[in-house]
Amino acid sequence: MNTSDFIVNDIQPLNLSSQMKDAREVFKHLTYSHLPVEKEGKYMGCLSENDAYCFDGKKLLEDYSYAIEPFYVSEDLNWMDVLKAFSAHNSNIIPVLDKENRYLGYYELSDIMGIFNETPFLNEPGGIIVIKKESHEYSFSQICQIVESNDSHIYGIFISKNDGDFIEITLKISQKGLNSVVQTFRRYNYIIVSQHDEDKFLEDLKERSQYLDKYLNI
Repeated sequence: MNTSDFIVNDIQPLNLSSQMKDAREVFKHLTYSHLPVEKEGKYMGCLSENDAYCFDGKKLLEDYSYAIEPFYVSEDLNWMDVLKAFSAHNSNIIPVLDKENRYLGYYELSDIMGIFNETPFLNEPGGIIVIKKESHEYSFSQICQIVESNDSHIYGIFISKNDGDFIEITLKISQKGLNSVVQTFRRYNYIIVSQHDEDKFLEDLKERSQYLDKYLNI
């Protein structure tokens, strides 16, 4: 999927020579947290909606140029890095520049999230497993081997937590062989963080068996 297909270009960037009240007027009709700003056709950065309403409306954007945030992404950036940029800048809009740093338009957060929603990680039926192991002991190749040796398939895998000592990994696999995969991870000393119905069933059987043994020994 080509991320650049999602570039939107339906609003004119604000100009540094405009008054702040003009920026407020634009924000009134939109739901964006930021708006792109340019000077003489050159992209300068983004003005946040919060700043637009905090500053003196009669002054120019140029008077508050220190508050213009110079963030953007390039047109050939992959969608995962674009999503990371949204998070880093706490924005629901990211300006897009070409290789000559010319403003092309912007990405909307909802559009990029839509790409993620179409991936097999969210779209394919299957099960989520969260595993944990010491950071110097885990291996992606071993994880894949465990899943595939149980006739299951991986739809997605990523490191969801890293505290320095332990790595927590989230993976989505096909439903087939899910319980066998979980048990195999345990045999390879992976901690299973996620909860699974099969585990609860086996735990119930274990508790009932212990209760029966205790009863028979009375």
